[in-house]
Amino acid sequence: MISSNERIRIRRQMQRRIRDVVAERRRARMMRPIEPTVETEARSETDAPVLSNG
Repeated sequence: MISSNERIRIRRQMQRRIRDVVAERRRARMMRPIEPTVETEARSETDAPVLSNG
């Protein structure tokens, strides 16, 4: 049987690991150059207003 103190220690350790993974993914996302995806390119072409000079 796991004692209450051990359960708390395990939970805190898991939360710390999750925070570390989230922070690492956030750092990786910030370091990555922003590349438009095919979906956003297609959407911007269809949703963009057509400007005319007349």
